[in-house]
Amino acid sequence: MNQEELVKLVDELYNMPKETEWVEFKENYYDPQEIGEYISALSNSACLHNKKLGYLVFGIENATHKVKGTIFKPREKKIGNEELESWLAHMLNPRIDFKIFEFTYHDLPLVLFRIDPPHHIPVKFGGEAFIRIGSYKKKLKDYPEKERKIWQRTSSNVFETEIAIKDLDADTVLKLLDYQGYFMLVNIGLPANKDSILTKLKEEKLIQSTGGKYHITNLGGILFARNLAEFDNLSRKVVRVIIYKGKDRYETIKEQQGGKGYAIGFEGLISFINDRLSTNEEIGKAFRKEVKIYPELAIRELVANALIHQDFSMTGTGPMIEIFADRIEISNPGRPLIDTLRFIDHAPQSRNEKLAYFMRRINICEERGSGIDKVVQSVEVYQLPAPKFIAEESFFRAILLSPKTLRQMDKDDKIRACYQHCSLKYVSNDFMTNQTLRHRLNVNNENYPVISRIIADTANEGLIKDYDPENKSRKYAKYVPFWA
Repeated sequence: MNQEELVKLVDELYNMPKETEWVEFKENYYDPQEIGEYISALSNSACLHNKKLGYLVFGIENATHKVKGTIFKPREKKIGNEELESWLAHMLNPRIDFKIFEFTYHDLPLVLFRIDPPHHIPVKFGGEAFIRIGSYKKKLKDYPEKERKIWQRTSSNVFETEIAIKDLDADTVLKLLDYQGYFMLVNIGLPANKDSILTKLKEEKLIQSTGGKYHITNLGGILFARNLAEFDNLSRKVVRVIIYKGKDRYETIKEQQGGKGYAIGFEGLISFINDRLSTNEEIGKAFRKEVKIYPELAIRELVANALIHQDFSMTGTGPMIEIFADRIEISNPGRPLIDTLRFIDHAPQSRNEKLAYFMRRINICEERGSGIDKVVQSVEVYQLPAPKFIAEESFFRAILLSPKTLRQMDKDDKIRACYQHCSLKYVSNDFMTNQTLRHRLNVNNENYPVISRIIADTANEGLIKDYDPENKSRKYAKYVPFWA
Protein backbone atom coordinates (compact mmCIF):
# COMPACT_ATOMS: atom_id res chain seq x y z
CA MET A 1 0.00 0.00 0.00
CA ASN A 2 1.30 3.48 -0.80
CA GLN A 3 1.19 6.59 1.40
CA GLU A 4 -2.08 7.87 -0.03
CA GLU A 5 -3.82 4.50 0.42
CA LEU A 6 -2.57 4.20 4.00
CA VAL A 7 -3.82 7.67 4.93
CA LYS A 8 -7.22 6.91 3.42
CA LEU A 9 -7.38 3.63 5.35
CA VAL A 10 -6.58 5.34 8.68
CA ASP A 11 -9.33 7.91 7.96
CA GLU A 12 -11.78 5.02 7.67
CA LEU A 13 -10.52 3.13 10.72
CA TYR A 14 -10.55 5.92 13.29
CA ASN A 15 -14.12 6.81 12.29
CA MET A 16 -15.27 3.32 13.24
CA PRO A 17 -17.04 2.65 16.56
CA LYS A 18 -14.73 2.07 19.52
CA GLU A 19 -15.98 -1.50 20.02
CA THR A 20 -15.04 -2.60 16.51
CA GLU A 21 -13.63 -6.05 17.21
CA TRP A 22 -11.31 -6.40 14.20
CA VAL A 23 -9.53 -3.05 14.78
CA GLU A 24 -7.30 -2.15 17.72
CA PHE A 25 -5.50 1.16 18.41
CA LYS A 26 -2.40 1.50 20.57
CA GLU A 27 -0.34 4.59 21.23
CA ASN A 28 3.09 3.05 21.66
CA TYR A 29 5.01 -0.18 21.79
CA TYR A 30 3.66 -3.17 23.69
CA ASP A 31 5.75 -6.23 24.43
CA PRO A 32 6.15 -8.84 21.65
CA GLN A 33 3.89 -11.37 23.38
CA GLU A 34 1.11 -8.78 23.58
CA ILE A 35 1.44 -7.92 19.87
CA GLY A 36 1.31 -11.60 18.92
CA GLU A 37 -1.81 -12.15 21.00
CA TYR A 38 -3.48 -9.16 19.34
CA ILE A 39 -2.62 -10.53 15.87
CA SER A 40 -4.34 -13.80 16.83
CA ALA A 41 -7.35 -11.98 18.33
CA LEU A 42 -7.83 -9.57 15.42
CA SER A 43 -7.40 -12.32 12.82
CA ASN A 44 -10.00 -14.54 14.50
CA SER A 45 -12.35 -11.60 15.03
CA ALA A 46 -12.09 -10.60 11.37
CA CYS A 47 -13.12 -14.13 10.45
CA LEU A 48 -15.99 -14.12 12.94
CA HIS A 49 -17.37 -10.86 11.54
CA ASN A 50 -16.82 -11.76 7.86
CA LYS A 51 -14.14 -9.11 7.38
CA LYS A 52 -11.34 -9.50 4.87
CA LEU A 53 -8.72 -7.99 7.21
CA GLY A 54 -8.01 -7.04 10.81
CA TYR A 55 -5.92 -4.02 11.82
CA LEU A 56 -3.59 -3.13 14.69
CA VAL A 57 -2.58 0.55 14.57
CA PHE A 58 0.09 2.22 16.72
CA GLY A 59 -0.04 5.98 17.20
CA ILE A 60 -3.76 6.43 17.90
CA GLU A 61 -5.22 6.63 21.38
CA ASN A 62 -7.72 3.80 21.79
CA ALA A 63 -10.19 5.58 24.13
CA THR A 64 -10.52 8.79 22.10
CA HIS A 65 -9.30 7.71 18.63
CA LYS A 66 -7.09 10.80 18.74
CA VAL A 67 -4.01 10.59 16.49
CA LYS A 68 -0.87 11.20 18.60
CA GLY A 69 1.89 9.46 16.67
CA THR A 70 4.16 6.68 17.96
CA ILE A 71 7.79 6.10 18.77
CA PHE A 72 7.40 2.36 18.01
CA LYS A 73 9.69 1.22 15.16
CA PRO A 74 8.98 -2.49 14.58
CA ARG A 75 11.76 -2.92 11.99
CA GLU A 76 14.31 -2.09 14.69
CA LYS A 77 12.93 -4.49 17.31
CA LYS A 78 14.51 -7.90 17.87
CA ILE A 79 13.75 -10.89 20.06
CA GLY A 80 17.21 -12.19 20.82
CA ASN A 81 18.89 -12.19 17.41
CA GLU A 82 15.62 -12.53 15.50
CA GLU A 83 13.70 -9.66 13.96
CA LEU A 84 10.30 -8.99 15.54
CA GLU A 85 8.32 -9.67 12.34
CA SER A 86 10.00 -13.03 11.80
CA TRP A 87 9.54 -14.02 15.45
CA LEU A 88 5.85 -13.16 15.36
CA ALA A 89 5.36 -15.12 12.14
CA HIS A 90 6.82 -18.38 13.41
CA MET A 91 4.92 -18.12 16.70
CA LEU A 92 1.61 -18.05 14.79
CA ASN A 93 -0.13 -21.29 13.91
CA PRO A 94 -1.23 -21.46 11.18
CA ARG A 95 1.09 -18.88 9.67
CA ILE A 96 -1.36 -16.30 8.41
CA ASP A 97 -0.18 -13.38 6.32
CA PHE A 98 0.31 -10.04 8.03
CA LYS A 99 2.04 -6.91 6.76
CA ILE A 100 3.64 -4.06 8.71
CA PHE A 101 3.52 -0.50 7.34
CA GLU A 102 5.45 2.45 8.80
CA PHE A 103 4.25 5.82 7.45
CA THR A 104 3.26 9.36 8.40
CA TYR A 105 -0.26 10.63 8.89
CA HIS A 106 -0.53 14.42 8.93
CA ASP A 107 3.17 14.54 9.81
CA LEU A 108 2.77 12.10 12.71
CA PRO A 109 4.45 8.65 12.57
CA LEU A 110 2.10 5.65 12.61
CA VAL A 111 2.57 1.89 12.38
CA LEU A 112 -0.15 -0.33 10.94
CA PHE A 113 -0.36 -4.13 11.07
CA ARG A 114 -2.66 -5.47 8.31
CA ILE A 115 -3.76 -8.96 9.34
CA ASP A 116 -5.39 -11.72 7.29
CA PRO A 117 -8.22 -13.79 8.82
CA PRO A 118 -7.64 -17.55 9.28
CA HIS A 119 -8.27 -19.76 6.27
CA HIS A 120 -8.87 -23.18 7.82
CA ILE A 121 -8.55 -23.13 11.61
CA PRO A 122 -8.48 -20.42 14.32
CA VAL A 123 -5.13 -18.66 14.64
CA LYS A 124 -3.07 -19.36 17.73
CA PHE A 125 -0.11 -17.44 19.08
CA GLY A 126 2.29 -19.42 21.23
CA GLY A 127 -0.21 -22.28 21.30
CA GLU A 128 -3.19 -20.17 22.47
CA ALA A 129 -6.00 -18.68 20.33
CA PHE A 130 -7.41 -15.25 21.20
CA ILE A 131 -10.51 -13.25 20.28
CA ARG A 132 -11.72 -9.67 20.73
CA ILE A 133 -14.83 -9.25 22.90
CA GLY A 134 -15.89 -5.62 22.58
CA SER A 135 -12.65 -3.74 23.17
CA TYR A 136 -11.03 -6.52 25.24
CA LYS A 137 -8.70 -9.35 24.19
CA LYS A 138 -9.77 -12.73 25.58
CA LYS A 139 -8.81 -16.38 25.21
CA LEU A 140 -10.93 -17.99 22.52
CA LYS A 141 -11.38 -21.23 24.49
CA ASP A 142 -13.44 -19.28 27.04
CA TYR A 143 -16.01 -18.47 24.32
CA PRO A 144 -16.86 -21.84 22.75
CA GLU A 145 -19.81 -20.49 20.75
CA LYS A 146 -17.51 -18.01 18.99
CA GLU A 147 -14.87 -20.68 18.45
CA ARG A 148 -17.51 -22.94 16.88
CA LYS A 149 -18.56 -20.17 14.49
CA ILE A 150 -14.96 -19.56 13.43
CA TRP A 151 -14.53 -23.28 12.70
CA GLN A 152 -17.73 -23.21 10.65
CA ARG A 153 -16.60 -20.20 8.64
CA THR A 154 -13.08 -21.47 8.01
CA SER A 155 -14.30 -24.94 6.98
CA SER A 156 -16.23 -23.32 4.12
CA ASN A 157 -13.17 -21.48 2.78
CA VAL A 158 -11.87 -22.58 -0.61
CA PHE A 159 -8.11 -22.31 -1.00
CA GLU A 160 -8.16 -21.48 -4.71
CA THR A 161 -10.46 -18.46 -4.33
CA GLU A 162 -8.56 -16.88 -1.46
CA ILE A 163 -6.28 -13.95 -2.23
CA ALA A 164 -2.53 -14.50 -2.57
CA ILE A 165 -1.49 -10.88 -3.20
CA LYS A 166 -3.74 -7.83 -2.82
CA ASP A 167 -3.95 -4.32 -4.20
CA LEU A 168 -1.87 -4.48 -7.39
CA ASP A 169 -1.92 -2.38 -10.51
CA ALA A 170 -2.42 -4.03 -13.90
CA ASP A 171 1.25 -3.95 -14.88
CA THR A 172 2.31 -5.67 -11.65
CA VAL A 173 -0.25 -8.45 -12.18
CA LEU A 174 1.12 -9.12 -15.66
CA LYS A 175 4.65 -9.03 -14.30
CA LEU A 176 3.91 -11.58 -11.59
CA LEU A 177 1.79 -13.99 -13.68
CA ASP A 178 2.94 -15.78 -16.84
CA TYR A 179 -0.16 -14.79 -18.79
CA GLN A 180 1.45 -15.83 -22.09
CA GLY A 181 1.83 -19.34 -20.66
CA TYR A 182 -1.85 -19.36 -19.66
CA PHE A 183 -3.08 -18.51 -23.16
CA MET A 184 -0.74 -21.08 -24.71
CA LEU A 185 -1.88 -23.88 -22.35
CA VAL A 186 -5.60 -23.22 -22.90
CA ASN A 187 -4.96 -22.91 -26.64
CA ILE A 188 -6.33 -19.40 -27.00
CA GLY A 189 -4.70 -16.63 -29.02
CA LEU A 190 -3.06 -13.86 -27.00
CA PRO A 191 -5.39 -10.82 -26.90
CA ALA A 192 -4.17 -7.64 -28.51
CA ASN A 193 -4.45 -5.39 -25.45
CA LYS A 194 -3.89 -5.39 -21.70
CA ASP A 195 -7.56 -4.93 -20.74
CA SER A 196 -8.61 -8.01 -22.73
CA ILE A 197 -5.87 -10.08 -21.07
CA LEU A 198 -6.98 -9.01 -17.59
CA THR A 199 -10.62 -9.66 -18.42
CA LYS A 200 -9.82 -13.24 -19.40
CA LEU A 201 -7.75 -13.80 -16.26
CA LYS A 202 -10.71 -12.54 -14.22
CA GLU A 203 -13.08 -14.90 -16.03
CA GLU A 204 -10.82 -17.81 -15.06
CA LYS A 205 -10.78 -16.66 -11.39
CA LEU A 206 -7.01 -16.23 -11.57
CA ILE A 207 -7.39 -12.62 -10.47
CA GLN A 208 -10.07 -10.39 -8.92
CA SER A 209 -10.51 -6.63 -8.97
CA THR A 210 -12.08 -4.08 -6.63
CA GLY A 211 -11.83 -0.31 -6.54
CA GLY A 212 -9.40 -0.11 -9.44
CA LYS A 213 -6.98 -2.55 -7.81
CA TYR A 214 -6.27 -6.16 -8.77
CA HIS A 215 -5.81 -9.16 -6.48
CA ILE A 216 -4.16 -12.42 -7.55
CA THR A 217 -5.97 -15.48 -6.23
CA ASN A 218 -4.22 -18.54 -4.87
CA LEU A 219 -5.36 -20.38 -8.00
CA GLY A 220 -3.69 -17.81 -10.22
CA GLY A 221 -0.50 -17.77 -8.18
CA ILE A 222 -0.05 -21.51 -7.68
CA LEU A 223 -0.65 -22.23 -11.37
CA PHE A 224 0.92 -19.30 -13.22
CA ALA A 225 3.39 -17.48 -10.95
CA ARG A 226 6.57 -16.60 -12.78
CA ASN A 227 8.29 -16.99 -9.40
CA LEU A 228 6.45 -18.48 -6.41
CA ALA A 229 9.00 -16.87 -4.08
CA GLU A 230 7.21 -13.56 -4.74
CA PHE A 231 4.02 -14.97 -3.17
CA ASP A 232 4.58 -15.15 0.59
CA ASN A 233 1.86 -17.67 1.41
CA LEU A 234 2.67 -19.89 -1.61
CA SER A 235 6.46 -19.80 -1.54
CA ARG A 236 6.73 -22.92 0.65
CA LYS A 237 4.60 -24.88 -1.84
CA VAL A 238 7.34 -25.07 -4.46
CA VAL A 239 8.27 -28.56 -5.59
CA ARG A 240 11.57 -30.01 -4.34
CA VAL A 241 13.45 -32.74 -6.19
CA ILE A 242 16.21 -34.51 -4.25
CA ILE A 243 18.53 -37.09 -5.83
CA TYR A 244 20.39 -39.47 -3.52
CA LYS A 245 23.45 -41.52 -4.28
CA GLY A 246 22.24 -44.82 -2.82
CA LYS A 247 19.16 -46.41 -1.31
CA ASP A 248 19.02 -44.12 1.74
CA ARG A 249 19.15 -40.39 2.47
CA TYR A 250 22.74 -40.41 3.71
CA GLU A 251 24.36 -38.76 0.67
CA THR A 252 22.63 -36.23 -1.59
CA ILE A 253 23.83 -35.83 -5.16
CA LYS A 254 21.62 -32.89 -6.09
CA GLU A 255 18.68 -30.92 -4.75
CA GLN A 256 16.58 -28.74 -7.03
CA GLN A 257 13.76 -26.43 -5.98
CA GLY A 258 11.19 -25.26 -8.50
CA GLY A 259 10.17 -21.64 -8.84
CA LYS A 260 7.38 -21.48 -11.39
CA GLY A 261 3.67 -22.04 -10.93
CA TYR A 262 2.54 -25.64 -11.30
CA ALA A 263 0.89 -25.26 -14.70
CA ILE A 264 3.73 -23.48 -16.47
CA GLY A 265 6.48 -25.41 -14.68
CA PHE A 266 5.06 -28.93 -14.97
CA GLU A 267 6.68 -30.06 -18.22
CA GLY A 268 10.06 -28.74 -17.11
CA LEU A 269 9.68 -30.59 -13.80
CA ILE A 270 8.88 -33.90 -15.53
CA SER A 271 11.81 -33.45 -17.94
CA PHE A 272 14.15 -32.73 -15.02
CA ILE A 273 13.04 -35.94 -13.27
CA ASN A 274 13.25 -38.11 -16.39
CA ASP A 275 16.70 -36.82 -17.29
CA ARG A 276 17.99 -38.12 -13.96
CA LEU A 277 16.51 -41.59 -14.05
CA SER A 278 18.38 -44.77 -14.87
CA THR A 279 17.85 -46.53 -18.18
CA ASN A 280 17.83 -50.10 -19.40
CA GLU A 281 18.96 -51.24 -22.81
CA GLU A 282 16.16 -52.66 -24.90
CA ILE A 283 17.00 -54.80 -27.94
CA GLY A 284 14.49 -54.36 -30.76
CA LYS A 285 14.32 -56.06 -34.12
CA ALA A 286 16.92 -53.80 -35.65
CA PHE A 287 18.30 -51.44 -33.01
CA ARG A 288 19.27 -51.21 -29.42
CA LYS A 289 17.70 -48.30 -27.54
CA GLU A 290 17.82 -46.87 -24.06
CA VAL A 291 14.50 -46.83 -22.19
CA LYS A 292 13.75 -45.44 -18.75
CA ILE A 293 13.16 -48.03 -16.06
CA TYR A 294 10.05 -46.17 -14.83
CA PRO A 295 7.07 -45.37 -17.08
CA GLU A 296 6.77 -41.63 -17.71
CA LEU A 297 2.97 -41.86 -17.55
CA ALA A 298 3.18 -43.11 -13.95
CA ILE A 299 5.61 -40.35 -12.96
CA ARG A 300 3.46 -37.66 -14.59
CA GLU A 301 0.29 -38.83 -12.91
CA LEU A 302 1.79 -39.29 -9.44
CA VAL A 303 3.53 -35.91 -9.54
CA ALA A 304 0.31 -34.24 -10.71
CA ASN A 305 -1.60 -35.97 -7.90
CA ALA A 306 0.92 -34.69 -5.35
CA LEU A 307 0.40 -31.14 -6.58
CA ILE A 308 -3.38 -31.33 -6.82
CA HIS A 309 -4.33 -33.27 -3.69
CA GLN A 310 -1.98 -31.65 -1.17
CA ASP A 311 -3.35 -29.97 1.93
CA PHE A 312 -2.51 -26.28 1.45
CA SER A 313 -3.47 -25.49 5.05
CA MET A 314 -0.33 -27.30 6.23
CA THR A 315 2.34 -24.64 6.40
CA GLY A 316 6.06 -25.00 5.95
CA THR A 317 5.93 -28.02 3.65
CA GLY A 318 5.17 -28.81 0.03
CA PRO A 319 5.37 -31.56 -2.60
CA MET A 320 8.65 -33.47 -2.83
CA ILE A 321 10.14 -35.99 -5.27
CA GLU A 322 13.02 -38.11 -3.96
CA ILE A 323 15.03 -40.25 -6.37
CA PHE A 324 16.95 -43.19 -4.87
CA ALA A 325 19.01 -45.91 -6.52
CA ASP A 326 16.12 -48.38 -6.20
CA ARG A 327 12.94 -46.26 -6.12
CA ILE A 328 11.21 -42.90 -6.52
CA GLU A 329 9.18 -41.47 -3.63
CA ILE A 330 6.62 -38.76 -4.43
CA SER A 331 5.05 -37.15 -1.37
CA ASN A 332 2.75 -34.29 -0.47
CA PRO A 333 1.37 -32.79 2.75
CA GLY A 334 -2.04 -34.03 3.81
CA ARG A 335 -3.65 -37.43 4.27
CA PRO A 336 -5.70 -38.59 1.23
CA LEU A 337 -9.46 -38.34 1.57
CA ILE A 338 -10.04 -41.96 0.51
CA ASP A 339 -8.54 -45.28 1.60
CA THR A 340 -5.38 -46.17 -0.34
CA LEU A 341 -6.83 -49.64 -0.98
CA ARG A 342 -9.65 -48.01 -2.96
CA PHE A 343 -7.48 -45.81 -5.18
CA ILE A 344 -8.06 -47.95 -8.26
CA ASP A 345 -11.86 -48.18 -8.17
CA HIS A 346 -12.86 -45.03 -6.31
CA ALA A 347 -13.42 -41.67 -8.01
CA PRO A 348 -10.77 -39.33 -6.57
CA GLN A 349 -11.75 -36.73 -4.01
CA SER A 350 -9.71 -33.57 -3.82
CA ARG A 351 -9.49 -30.74 -1.32
CA ASN A 352 -8.74 -28.49 -4.28
CA GLU A 353 -11.37 -29.15 -6.92
CA LYS A 354 -10.77 -25.94 -8.91
CA LEU A 355 -7.06 -26.68 -9.10
CA ALA A 356 -7.73 -30.30 -10.09
CA TYR A 357 -10.21 -29.24 -12.78
CA PHE A 358 -7.75 -26.79 -14.32
CA MET A 359 -4.90 -29.31 -14.33
CA ARG A 360 -7.12 -31.84 -16.11
CA ARG A 361 -8.31 -29.19 -18.53
CA ILE A 362 -4.77 -28.44 -19.72
CA ASN A 363 -3.97 -32.18 -19.94
CA ILE A 364 -1.47 -32.25 -17.11
CA CYS A 365 -3.22 -35.23 -15.56
CA GLU A 366 -5.72 -37.87 -16.60
CA GLU A 367 -9.48 -37.54 -16.57
CA ARG A 368 -11.14 -37.82 -13.20
CA GLY A 369 -11.11 -41.39 -11.90
CA SER A 370 -8.59 -42.88 -14.34
CA GLY A 371 -5.22 -41.63 -13.11
CA ILE A 372 -4.19 -44.29 -10.58
CA ASP A 373 -5.59 -47.00 -12.88
CA LYS A 374 -3.15 -45.89 -15.55
CA VAL A 375 -0.29 -45.70 -13.03
CA VAL A 376 -0.83 -49.34 -12.03
CA GLN A 377 -1.42 -50.40 -15.63
CA SER A 378 1.80 -48.78 -16.87
CA VAL A 379 3.75 -50.37 -14.00
CA GLU A 380 2.37 -53.76 -15.04
CA VAL A 381 3.40 -53.18 -18.66
CA TYR A 382 6.94 -52.44 -17.47
CA GLN A 383 6.68 -55.49 -15.16
CA LEU A 384 7.85 -53.51 -12.18
CA PRO A 385 6.93 -54.26 -8.57
CA ALA A 386 3.52 -52.87 -7.64
CA PRO A 387 3.66 -49.23 -6.45
CA LYS A 388 3.26 -48.52 -2.75
CA PHE A 389 0.72 -46.00 -1.47
CA ILE A 390 1.38 -44.86 2.10
CA ALA A 391 -1.01 -42.59 4.00
CA GLU A 392 0.00 -41.08 7.32
CA GLU A 393 -1.71 -38.45 9.43
CA SER A 394 0.11 -35.51 7.88
CA PHE A 395 1.33 -36.73 4.49
CA PHE A 396 0.82 -39.11 1.57
CA ARG A 397 3.61 -40.91 -0.28
CA ALA A 398 3.57 -42.90 -3.52
CA ILE A 399 6.59 -45.11 -4.25
CA LEU A 400 7.64 -46.50 -7.63
CA LEU A 401 10.10 -49.40 -7.28
CA SER A 402 12.86 -50.33 -9.69
CA PRO A 403 12.83 -53.73 -11.44
CA LYS A 404 12.90 -56.89 -9.30
CA THR A 405 12.56 -60.54 -10.16
CA LEU A 406 9.83 -62.48 -8.41
CA ARG A 407 12.53 -64.12 -6.30
CA GLN A 408 13.73 -60.69 -5.16
CA MET A 409 10.25 -59.55 -4.14
CA ASP A 410 9.20 -60.02 -0.53
CA LYS A 411 5.79 -61.30 0.52
CA ASP A 412 4.30 -57.82 0.79
CA ASP A 413 5.46 -56.97 -2.74
CA LYS A 414 3.74 -60.09 -4.10
CA ILE A 415 0.49 -59.55 -2.20
CA ARG A 416 0.36 -55.90 -3.26
CA ALA A 417 0.92 -56.84 -6.91
CA CYS A 418 -1.80 -59.48 -6.73
CA TYR A 419 -4.35 -57.15 -5.15
CA GLN A 420 -3.66 -54.27 -7.54
CA HIS A 421 -3.78 -56.61 -10.55
CA CYS A 422 -7.08 -58.07 -9.37
CA SER A 423 -8.54 -54.59 -8.83
CA LEU A 424 -7.34 -53.40 -12.24
CA LYS A 425 -8.90 -56.40 -13.94
CA TYR A 426 -12.21 -55.86 -12.15
CA VAL A 427 -12.55 -52.17 -13.09
CA SER A 428 -11.81 -53.23 -16.68
CA ASN A 429 -14.80 -55.66 -16.58
CA ASP A 430 -12.52 -58.67 -16.39
CA PHE A 431 -11.30 -61.14 -13.76
CA MET A 432 -7.93 -62.10 -12.37
CA THR A 433 -6.90 -65.73 -12.84
CA ASN A 434 -3.75 -67.68 -12.13
CA GLN A 435 -2.86 -67.20 -15.79
CA THR A 436 -3.28 -63.41 -15.83
CA LEU A 437 -1.20 -63.06 -12.66
CA ARG A 438 1.50 -65.31 -14.14
CA HIS A 439 1.69 -62.97 -17.09
CA ARG A 440 1.74 -59.92 -14.80
CA LEU A 441 4.65 -61.30 -12.76
CA ASN A 442 6.46 -62.83 -15.75
CA VAL A 443 6.26 -66.39 -14.45
CA ASN A 444 6.41 -69.46 -16.69
CA ASN A 445 3.29 -71.60 -17.00
CA GLU A 446 4.86 -74.59 -15.27
CA ASN A 447 5.39 -72.46 -12.16
CA TYR A 448 1.67 -71.92 -11.60
CA PRO A 449 1.90 -73.31 -8.00
CA VAL A 450 4.03 -70.27 -7.08
CA ILE A 451 1.23 -68.00 -8.29
CA SER A 452 -1.38 -70.09 -6.49
CA ARG A 453 0.49 -69.48 -3.24
CA ILE A 454 0.54 -65.69 -3.86
CA ILE A 455 -3.21 -65.74 -4.57
CA ALA A 456 -3.84 -67.71 -1.38
CA ASP A 457 -1.72 -65.30 0.68
CA THR A 458 -3.59 -62.33 -0.75
CA ALA A 459 -6.96 -63.96 -0.03
CA ASN A 460 -5.82 -64.70 3.54
CA GLU A 461 -5.12 -61.00 3.97
CA GLY A 462 -8.74 -60.31 3.03
CA LEU A 463 -7.83 -58.36 -0.11
CA ILE A 464 -9.34 -60.65 -2.76
CA LYS A 465 -12.02 -63.33 -2.90
CA ASP A 466 -13.35 -66.05 -5.23
CA TYR A 467 -15.71 -64.76 -7.86
CA ASP A 468 -17.55 -68.10 -7.72
CA PRO A 469 -16.97 -69.86 -4.38
CA GLU A 470 -18.99 -72.85 -5.60
CA ASN A 471 -16.49 -73.57 -8.37
CA LYS A 472 -14.25 -76.40 -7.16
CA SER A 473 -11.80 -76.18 -10.05
CA ARG A 474 -8.79 -74.09 -9.03
CA LYS A 475 -7.46 -74.20 -12.60
CA TYR A 476 -10.27 -71.98 -13.85
CA ALA A 477 -10.89 -69.97 -10.69
CA LYS A 478 -11.59 -66.26 -11.04
CA TYR A 479 -10.94 -63.65 -8.40
CA VAL A 480 -12.29 -60.21 -7.54
CA PRO A 481 -11.19 -57.59 -5.00
CA PHE A 482 -12.71 -57.67 -1.52
CA TRP A 483 -14.92 -54.64 -2.22
CA ALA A 484 -16.51 -56.09 -5.37
